[in-house]
Amino acid sequence: MSRYDTLNDMQQMAVFHTEGPLLILAGAGSGKTRVLTHRAAYLIEEKGVSPWNIMAITFTNKAASEMRERINNIVGFGADQIWVSTFHSTCVRILRRHIEFLGYDNRFTIYDADDQKSLIKDIVKRMNLDSKFYKERAVAGKISSYKDELISPERAIEITKGDLRENTVAKIYLEYQVQLKKNNALDFDDLIVKTVELFKKFPDVLDYYQERFKYIMVDEYQDTNTAQFQLIRLLASKYRNLCVVGDDDQSIYKFRGANITNILSFEKYFENARVIKLEQNYRSTKNILAAANGVIANNQGRKDKTLWSDNEEGTQIDLYQAEDAYDEANMVAKEIRKKVNAGNYKYSDFACLYRTNAQSRTLEEKLLLANVPYKIIGGQNFYQRKEIKDILCYLKTVNNSTDDIAVARIINVPKRGIGATSIGKAQAYAVDHNINLYNALELAYMNPELSRASAKIKKFTDFIEELREYSQEHSIKELVDKIIEDTGYVTELVLENTDESKARIENIEELISKVVEYESTTENPDLAGFLEDVALVADIDSLDEDSDYVVLMTIHSAKGLEFPNVFLCGMEEGLFPGISAICAEDQSEIEEERRLCYVAITRAKENLVISYAKRRMVHGETRYNIISRFIKEIPTHLINSKNVTDRVAAGQIPKKEEFGNASRASQNAFRNKPFKKSSYGEPSTKPAFGKSFTITKQPVDYVVGDRVKHIKFGEGTVLNIEDGPKDYQVTVAFDKAGQKIMMASFAKLKKL
Repeated sequence: MSRYDTLNDMQQMAVFHTEGPLLILAGAGSGKTRVLTHRAAYLIEEKGVSPWNIMAITFTNKAASEMRERINNIVGFGADQIWVSTFHSTCVRILRRHIEFLGYDNRFTIYDADDQKSLIKDIVKRMNLDSKFYKERAVAGKISSYKDELISPERAIEITKGDLRENTVAKIYLEYQVQLKKNNALDFDDLIVKTVELFKKFPDVLDYYQERFKYIMVDEYQDTNTAQFQLIRLLASKYRNLCVVGDDDQSIYKFRGANITNILSFEKYFENARVIKLEQNYRSTKNILAAANGVIANNQGRKDKTLWSDNEEGTQIDLYQAEDAYDEANMVAKEIRKKVNAGNYKYSDFACLYRTNAQSRTLEEKLLLANVPYKIIGGQNFYQRKEIKDILCYLKTVNNSTDDIAVARIINVPKRGIGATSIGKAQAYAVDHNINLYNALELAYMNPELSRASAKIKKFTDFIEELREYSQEHSIKELVDKIIEDTGYVTELVLENTDESKARIENIEELISKVVEYESTTENPDLAGFLEDVALVADIDSLDEDSDYVVLMTIHSAKGLEFPNVFLCGMEEGLFPGISAICAEDQSEIEEERRLCYVAITRAKENLVISYAKRRMVHGETRYNIISRFIKEIPTHLINSKNVTDRVAAGQIPKKEEFGNASRASQNAFRNKPFKKSSYGEPSTKPAFGKSFTITKQPVDYVVGDRVKHIKFGEGTVLNIEDGPKDYQVTVAFDKAGQKIMMASFAKLKKL
């Protein structure tokens, strides 16, 4: 029996179609990785294609490693010649070889988010702009959006001429690119943009890679942005043997620039493309799949497909109505302990998924109290920690002294008596003379303004030169050891003798382990390669599947993973879907949130618990919540509503009086008090000069879903209207002020 006989009919069809453009619509858990690996094997074994001519692109290092391992297991000899890597790793390899054509040195530094923000902060200050109005994170996000769409700084300046703020951001973008090149640095977006630029400007380079990669496979195609699409289009344009695998129902990275049009219009972009659907799911029970199908069917912008499975029916989906976030977290901790104690599951068989990072706090507290081991995925990246960043910046400076951000970070770490004033003068000198900061430091003895600090600065530059010379004859591990020893970095932490300093020492030891691992597993390891390896690590790559702990993560981080037991927490309107999506005029925002819900549901293999809280503290304010619309979209027969009213189980939005005794008591007290009208049109609980007055109930001219305006809170969307005995109680999700519950007579909402 052939290995291909183990594939189902549609999987075989996808494997055997090797010539011309192919779109494989692969539903969640449908075995897409298996198809890609078998397709690579088929190309080599049956079609006689050289492994050298095959490229497979994924989105994470974890996925790339898994694919390479599977291909090695199937093909064996020669499989190592297949180019399996992420988009960014692919582009780094190409740029290391050819970036000199674009005027860069091939030892370029890759800037992470913190480096970007530091550079933007310097530029905003140098341009005498208000840092409160031009915040680094927002500007970095806008620059990233421009790059995703391959919009140059010059073009950005041109198209924003009518908008002063946007035009200024575009000018910051221009200066940002100038400084990046001066520092011989690229940010993550540049890795793609510069490779596209290289291919367009130098046809011979493009032709080399077109001949090299005659068969191209791209995983998670629905997550590609415009720049990545152009990269793939250029590479595949000669032989057109392009196979992309994706699921439009799992396109959840619009905020990162993902363009769902790439997959929805694949047949338009690539003529005579074949489309094959993988709809058989091997992961989840029938009930979980039915729930996911019920939700995603409400989206309009999607290709028609329905997941099905030969797996067992499975248990119903548990719906839990919590009093608040602590009750919700307590339920999660108890359920996990109960199932683990029963001997049915390990801790690593459980995942808690949520919409926003802020939701993890209460879950952490309750898991700690219950003595349940856990790990948060997608928190602070290991390489963003101060002590790790400091040592990496020493390595970056040794590798590329033109990197001003790295040099500025370590010039006084540990303290050398070189203050911020001296550093500022050196930076100003560098700008005035159009040189980099390190060169300005080397010339400090010539700068009268740095005369007092020049001796200390010279000690620093001499030390860097000593490290650079040392690195030529010694391993990276030995270089790191020397940096730690000669700077006294760890010695200071030992003397500090606090829990925090001990944790930081442990982190440094972990970095050394990473260095040793890199040098022992990499052919021809070098410092530039190590820094590149570190820069390309993603959050999800920190998930250790061999360790036994519960995983806490946002739904975005969970994509591509699967767990026997999943808790989906915080299923409330205003949280999931979020207020911005509810209030957006564009229906695509809600559709993106619904795809996110679909992804969350399909992470579960055996058991799924969905929970929502009656009230939740958000930004220091208690909010009373209504059940998420996505729960309503799950067929009611699939739901086991343990502690929920029958109406909620039926998918109906609960009324306010169902929010518990304490809530009802407070409402009654609120209703029975005399009111005076506040200056903002809201009810005040203070008596009006000791006298009460009668509220005359007036009909409202708006309904749930309408857009309304409040004199204080601005515009918002009506979420709920409750008909009370004396007045209507209205719940509104305001665009800026968040969710509010008001009496209609006082709110005086105007329908838009």
